[in-house]
Amino acid sequence: MNVRRSAAVVAVLTVTAGLGTGLGLAPAAFADGTASEASTAPSASPSASPSQAIPTGLYGSNDPTYDGVWRQSLTLLALDAVGEKPGAGAVEWLVGQQCASGAFPAYRADATAKCDSATAVDTNSTAAAIQALAAVGGRDAEAGRAVRWLKDNQNEDGGWGYTAGGPSDANSTSVVIGALTAVGDAPGKQQKGGNSPYEALRSLALPCGDGGRKDGDAKDGGAFAYQLDKKGGLAANADATAAAVLGSLGKGFVVGAGSGEGKGGASFDSCASGDSPEDLAHNGAVHLAGALTADGYLMSSLAGAEDQPDHGNTADAVVALAAAGDVDATEKPLAWLAKNHGVWAAKAGPAAYAQLVFAAHASGGDPRDFGGADLVAQLQETGPAGEVDDYSSVPVDDTAAGDEADGTGDGLAAGVWWVIGLGLVVVTAVVGFGLVRGARKRPQA
Repeated sequence: MNVRRSAAVVAVLTVTAGLGTGLGLAPAAFADGTASEASTAPSASPSASPSQAIPTGLYGSNDPTYDGVWRQSLTLLALDAVGEKPGAGAVEWLVGQQCASGAFPAYRADATAKCDSATAVDTNSTAAAIQALAAVGGRDAEAGRAVRWLKDNQNEDGGWGYTAGGPSDANSTSVVIGALTAVGDAPGKQQKGGNSPYEALRSLALPCGDGGRKDGDAKDGGAFAYQLDKKGGLAANADATAAAVLGSLGKGFVVGAGSGEGKGGASFDSCASGDSPEDLAHNGAVHLAGALTADGYLMSSLAGAEDQPDHGNTADAVVALAAAGDVDATEKPLAWLAKNHGVWAAKAGPAAYAQLVFAAHASGGDPRDFGGADLVAQLQETGPAGEVDDYSSVPVDDTAAGDEADGTGDGLAAGVWWVIGLGLVVVTAVVGFGLVRGARKRPQA
């Protein structure tokens, strides 16, 4: 989950199809049912143009087109995790993005306009919003509609793709698991075709064997793939692995300090032999710990670009390790993030600060003193001032900001998902993933 997911992956329409999908998004699903595949490249969101005013109540000053709901949701979750209330209008802005179907798009500039088949709703934005609304409280009706939309669009393998009906991927399935948990639903009981979300994640787990972090020949063992490739194969993906560890444990973005629920007493130097969700989460944590051993950070591998440290994925890995119970393995990446996060977070915006808050919180650290930086204050500075004490008392249009209550033309179709073709684009844009996410939304190799 970079500042994406992603998670929150920023994207643009490609002028060609057929490029790989291994960097984090499901194949694009268009309103007419056709699909186009392209590589995706997460980066920092561009500043809004002078003619584009940032909506009241929204956190961040960057263009919200591709990550507005994602970054707002992560911000609300991060503030709630440290006992802070969001700025005035922040929750109302998020609720206003919802379509009558219950789904959320990445962003819609005119929240009074009716959602239709061209409104690009997605599972990641919807699931992130559910987690945020559950955290702030007083929005059960809106969260309930969103949950119903997700359940209605579950795939036969038990998982979810980025768009409704798209091939299941680890990031999307995991963020939905977090949403179900947030509203008190048991993810394992949410089945389609006899499969729960945990079956979908199991199908994306690479065998661990007898390897583990000490076995250089089994460096990919225990990892998760983002999704099956065209030949049905699996390629280890660090971003997907961090997301899937949380998903396998039934966790959302926020993991409380000391709440690790991995294999109790099991060594993180080796893999577990079973294939229960807890076993797979343990093995994913073993993989992440091994990947972080050398430098303390994960690398971003993007087609045509030089490899570089990935701050967002590293922060997400810290949360995953803490959730799995390997708090010791979080020390080195946390120290690296504390020293090196400044420029990245300032450029990427609120979702980045939220990811760092999640990492510090999960490991038992103080987000208000992260390498001398107050992450909470920096996050608050990106948004509106003031606070609302009782969200349940704020009136909201039951038809989701202007959508018709009868649900016709309400965005039930997947809509157009704009994807980035590296080097073959007509418009540039960026993430807020990954940041889920990115994905969550967005992922690293």
